[in-house]
Amino acid sequence: MTDRWARAEELFRQREADRRYRRDEQAWAEHEDEAAHAHSRTGGRDYDEYDTSVIPRYVEDEYEDEYEDEYDEPQPPRRPARRPETQGPRRVGRQESPRRPKGAQQERAGRSQRGKRSRASSRKAAERKKRRRNLWVITGVFVLLFTGAAVFAGMKLVDGLGGPEDYAGPAGPLVVVHVQPGDTSQQIAATMVEKGVVASTGAFFQAAVRNSNMSAVQPGYYAIPSRSSAAEAVIALIAKTSRVGNLVVSEGRQLHDQQDVNTGSRKEGIYRKIADASCIGTGPTQKCVTYEQLDAAGAKMDPAALGVPSWAAQDLRDVPDHSRQLEGLIAAGTWDFDPSGTPEQILAQVVTASARSYEGTGLLQSGSETKLSPYETLVAASLVEREALPQDMSKVARVILNRLRVDQPLQFDSTVNYTLDRTEVATTDSDRATRNPWNTYAMAGLPATPISAPSLNALRAVENPEPGPWLYFVTVDKQGTTLFTDSYQEHLRNIEKARQSGILDSGR
Repeated sequence: MTDRWARAEELFRQREADRRYRRDEQAWAEHEDEAAHAHSRTGGRDYDEYDTSVIPRYVEDEYEDEYEDEYDEPQPPRRPARRPETQGPRRVGRQESPRRPKGAQQERAGRSQRGKRSRASSRKAAERKKRRRNLWVITGVFVLLFTGAAVFAGMKLVDGLGGPEDYAGPAGPLVVVHVQPGDTSQQIAATMVEKGVVASTGAFFQAAVRNSNMSAVQPGYYAIPSRSSAAEAVIALIAKTSRVGNLVVSEGRQLHDQQDVNTGSRKEGIYRKIADASCIGTGPTQKCVTYEQLDAAGAKMDPAALGVPSWAAQDLRDVPDHSRQLEGLIAAGTWDFDPSGTPEQILAQVVTASARSYEGTGLLQSGSETKLSPYETLVAASLVEREALPQDMSKVARVILNRLRVDQPLQFDSTVNYTLDRTEVATTDSDRATRNPWNTYAMAGLPATPISAPSLNALRAVENPEPGPWLYFVTVDKQGTTLFTDSYQEHLRNIEKARQSGILDSGR
């Protein structure tokens, strides 16, 4: 749990760093856009060159070519040299180059000098603008860092002074909190706040990081006192007694209770197991869903409301006794349900999870060789579960398929015992003669529903039965030795061996 909070804190720091980095990138992008815009205005010239759209280009007069070199740099006006008075007049016959008037020369020099000053000013202005922009970006980054540090320091100071909000007690009534698979400590804390268990996520976090047992918390439902202090909430969450709605269904277990003829002990059914797991609290305030409520809810006529999958819904509509319609649809395994729900909601939650589990084994694709539907495969697997030890399951599955193929009654004692309140390995003649949709002595084919929660081994055995011609089998001793044959006469001899071992002795 501590590792999860450490990862969350690292992600927070990374998000903050990314946010600052993106802001810098945005500022840089704005700078690049402005530079590109200036570049396009200058027709592709360097940014430091002058821009003719701002500073008008000077066009020289007709003397430009002759005096280009002379006027590249501003020159002080030159005074013409005086001729000595003794010098005679200039000869008119000699042709001289026309000279620019003194005033024009000065005006040209002044304009050239102003042009250079304008270009220099433009470059300096651009540089100043660039420096100001960079200064603002740097200043913004430092402001952001300083603000984040100030907020963090303030939070630490507040926590150090008063700490996050927490309940002082006394605690209130129990509430059910769901820890879902994959929940982080932050999500658990948020659920605790939402359910009114703790006052703040911060208080729960501080208490959680101080308790190393938080890392052992498993997904499921927990009964926690409301308005608890964070420390008490953490202690309650990790306590084994707080876990509620945790159901363990063993392989071969049936929906309803039965009593063993020989020992008189009660064989608890799945409904009894659910009722025990649904209890919240202890003593006079304890609340539980009862066995009778679950039995009544399971007999309702709307299979979809009970979570029954579509591949089993039609078969359930034809079941004559709807109190048994959910048999086999609650799979063997460990399941979690919300014990604060109604009996119908609890059953729907468990049946839906079981259907997903069955489908995950490939049940919907299992009948390509056996020609059984998914529901029929489930029924056959439940017979294998009740009739065979693991090492014999694939052979018993072959017997079932062989008898179904020739339309021979299965004649399994487990199907006779299924509807009885008091059961034993041996069955009586009257029990076997009783006609009902489950007694395979009195009818051909599979029973109306599964007769137990089959294991994965039983499902696998039905899908891939061992090749063989067997039509009969019987367990001949209390160690579970089972003999298989395709000869009825040999089967009778095997039954005699079973009688001699005492395994078929009746307690009735």
